[in-house]
Amino acid sequence: MLFKAMSERHTELTSMIENRWTGFLKMDMKKRIHLELRNRTPSDVKELVLDNCRSNEGKIEGLTDEFKELEFLSTINVGLTSVSNLPKLNKLKKLELSDNRISGGLEVLAEKCPNLTHLNLSGNKIKDLSTIEPLKKLETLKSLDLFNCEVTNLNDYRDNVFKLLPQLTYLDGYDKDDKEAPDSDAEAYVEGLDDDDDSDEVDEEEDEDEDEDAPPRKAEDDDDEEGEEEEEEDLSGEEDEEELDGKESDEDNEEEERGLKRKRDLDEEAEEEEDD
Repeated sequence: MLFKAMSERHTELTSMIENRWTGFLKMDMKKRIHLELRNRTPSDVKELVLDNCRSNEGKIEGLTDEFKELEFLSTINVGLTSVSNLPKLNKLKKLELSDNRISGGLEVLAEKCPNLTHLNLSGNKIKDLSTIEPLKKLETLKSLDLFNCEVTNLNDYRDNVFKLLPQLTYLDGYDKDDKEAPDSDAEAYVEGLDDDDDSDEVDEEEDEDEDEDAPPRKAEDDDDEEGEEEEEEDLSGEEDEEELDGKESDEDNEEEERGLKRKRDLDEEAEEEEDD
């Protein structure tokens, strides 16, 4: 009996948690926005995620132009059929609208979000190219996703979209040459690491260069010192030679004088003998 009661209580608690979680996910969009604000003012919010909440009659509600600093807005799987109620969001760059029921009315985006760079319309009811033609006015649009939309089944779909929207760099995650688009956050992180690695490598190379350059400079200094010493030795040698030469010349002069003196003495003695 006790085990049965505990099992029933566990089932009841699990059901309660699931119901509350489901209620949170399918919360009214206005309430969800209020919850996401977390005591902030709308002008403080740069990112707003409203995924899996419930829209009213397929339209955006509770979002106003007070969110003037908003740069990222995600409304995935909220039952949208229109974006006509989107407020003026001049700083919005990324807009997630995937897994809704949007089939047209995209001309509003150029008016309300003129600086969009990324737009995700995957999983909507877009059937032909004319539906996305108004996106031509979004001059800064670089990335467009139309996964799981019927329009992707058209012949030459990719070529025609790139012709229709020449400002695009990536369509469904790939560029014109079928090169995959990098994830912006991951790319920035990797670039940061690369920059650090590059700076470390540069420092190491500079240190190595200094280490490599140091010995030659020392050798050059030694050579200079040896050269100076040799020059000093040469100079001292020359001075010694000059001194020796000077001494030898003095001795020669003295000997010559003594020879001349002896000759004069002999001459005088000879003259005296002749006189006698």
